[in-house]
Amino acid sequence: MQKIKTTVRIAGKEYAITSYDSEAYIQNVAAWVDQKMKELSQATRLPAGQLAVLAAVKATDDMMKSREEIRRLKQELESARAEIERMKHEQA
Repeated sequence: MQKIKTTVRIAGKEYAITSYDSEAYIQNVAAWVDQKMKELSQATRLPAGQLAVLAAVKATDDMMKSREEIRRLKQELESARAEIERMKHEQA
């Protein structure tokens, strides 16, 4: 697999990102970061460096909550599978 170089615009500045991910995916990631920085900028009026840190904190918060939700859903799925197996054995 070959790395792809993608140019993105975040907070009015261009960045070259090299990744194995598709250009469309990298553009979507950059758009999310740009949007979060715009939202934070409107709400806080902080300098760009601090906005970037807050955007990183927000992204990490979202990621950690998503991971916890995935963990919870996997447990729920495993419990449902176990219940189905138990019910199958009771019917036999």
